[in-house]
This record gives sequence, C-alpha cells and structure tokens, in this order.
Amino acid sequence: MQRRVVAVTFEGFQNLDLAGPADVFALASLIVGDHRGYRLEVAAVRPGPVTAGNGVTTLAPLALDQVTGPVDTLLVVGGLAAPAHLADRQLVAGISRLAGIADRVSSVCNGALLLGEAGLLDGRRATTHWLAAQELRDRYPAVEVDADRIYVRDGHVWTSAGVTAGIDLALALVTEDHGHEIARHVARGLVVYLHRPGGQSQFSTAMRTPVPRSDPLRELQTFIDANPAEDLSVPALARRAGMSERHFSRLFTEQTGVSPGRYVERSRADAARRLLERTGHPLDRVARESGLGAAETLYRVFRRHWRVAPGDYRRRFRTKQS
Repeated sequence: MQRRVVAVTFEGFQNLDLAGPADVFALASLIVGDHRGYRLEVAAVRPGPVTAGNGVTTLAPLALDQVTGPVDTLLVVGGLAAPAHLADRQLVAGISRLAGIADRVSSVCNGALLLGEAGLLDGRRATTHWLAAQELRDRYPAVEVDADRIYVRDGHVWTSAGVTAGIDLALALVTEDHGHEIARHVARGLVVYLHRPGGQSQFSTAMRTPVPRSDPLRELQTFIDANPAEDLSVPALARRAGMSERHFSRLFTEQTGVSPGRYVERSRADAARRLLERTGHPLDRVARESGLGAAETLYRVFRRHWRVAPGDYRRRFRTKQS
C-alpha cells in the first residue's frame, strides 16, 4: 500500500529540508515499487509557487485546509524564515489539524519550532538545528530539547537536526516502513551514510568546542586531534604548552568550555569513529591507534559519546573502500 507524505512549506523555507527527504522517498519507491512506496504532496497556506530561502521556487498544489486524510507522514520543513512564520495562525492551525489525522508527525531542522507552536511537542523529547535549540527551549519550556542528536523519536513524533539530517530522518522512516536493507539501498543510491543513528552527535569534537583565543592552546588542540595515540595527559600537555599544570588546566577549560581530559576523550572518540569508518582494523587495534588503549575502554567511551556500540557503528558506516 502506498504511503502518503504531506510536506508543509512556507515562503523562505530551507530547500534541502524538502528536497533531501523527497529524494529518499522517491528512490525508496523505485526500489519497492510505487504501490508500496511513497506519494509526496507539497502543501502551503495557499496553493501555488513557494520560494525557498535559496531562491528556488517549488509548486505547492495543495492548500493546508484542502488536505484530508488519511496521511501517513506529516513533514514540516524549516528554514531561516521559520521563526517569522510562528505568528501565521493559518499555518500553525493547519499543521495542528494535519497532525491530528497523520500516523506520524515529523519536522526537519527548525521546523520543530512550528511543531512547538502548534503544541505538538509538549511533554516530548525533540531536537532541532543546534543554532535553534535555545530558541526552542525558551519558547516552549514543556519540550525536552536534546540539541546534540541527529534525530529524535518520541512516540509517533519525529524531529531532526539541521538541513542534511532530514535525509537521516527520512532513511529512518524508510527503515521503519520497509526494513534496513531497503534503506541501505536508498542510502547507497544517494551516496550517503546508512543511516546515522538518531543518537549520534550533530558535531565532531572540533565543532562542539570553541576555538581557544590563545595561540598555544589552538596549536595544542590541533596536536591533540592529530595525535590521539600520543601521551595526552595533563602533565604532558602542560609541558607542550609551556605552562604549569594548574594554569594550563584552568586556561584550557576557560577558553574551550571543557577540561583537557574531557576534550582528549572526545577527540579520541572522534578518532576511533574515523578508524571504524575507514579501516577494517580489529577493535583492539582501533583502541590502540585512537589512544583509548583497550577494546573495553573503546566500547565504554564510544557508547558514551556516540550512543552506539563500535561494532554496530562500523556495520552501518564503514565505507566500501575500506
């Protein structure tokens, strides 16, 4: 049976929030057959052309108030213009009404703000683009915002992080509908990872940590990330930075927001992730080369930072070339 996806757009929406999931659903339909695939319908407050923030115009044939059930998946896109549309009562009311007749409700990027405005996230966990996370918290305190996730599922409500994370969300929906193998074929066809687990962080270590103001600390940060198997203890790092241990620890924490030990562990978890993606090394070798020492430590640290076991991560993300 064909699954109906209704995507809600507005002037200034993020084009990739729509195009990414649309291509996932279209390719899935080619693989499983149209009768078992997806029918994507684009809607807006008023039918007609809708211009994305990048200037690309999309046709929305349906007005929100014209959409009737059944709807398998409601997909609300985001974009830089999304906050300005929170005051559009027709848009918010239309989303609220469609959520009531949809089996699944989902948002991409800061489309979560529109779900929040419609009261659809109250009492639920949700994520959004990291730049919009604080706004989501401030506007809707009844929402438990998990800002560091690729996507979050809470019951029948799915929310994703920014922009390309909408592809991960759509792959997760395809997995739920058709199984892991079909989603794998879709991901390969689109040349993307299959599929990042929702619990994976939106950021690498460098992206999650402010750049230090101090030149020696910036150089040290680069050294840590490039040499995970080196001695990265506080005494060794302090010597390299030419500082006392106490002064180094205080300055590093002040300028990066994390302690040296915490940064090193994050960086080594990142290094282990890359090795799992790009090599076929046994886990004990991955642990050694990433500076984590033993496979048991690798497992513990990897679970803490990436919310998935190392072996499971490798099965999902290891590149064909490796």
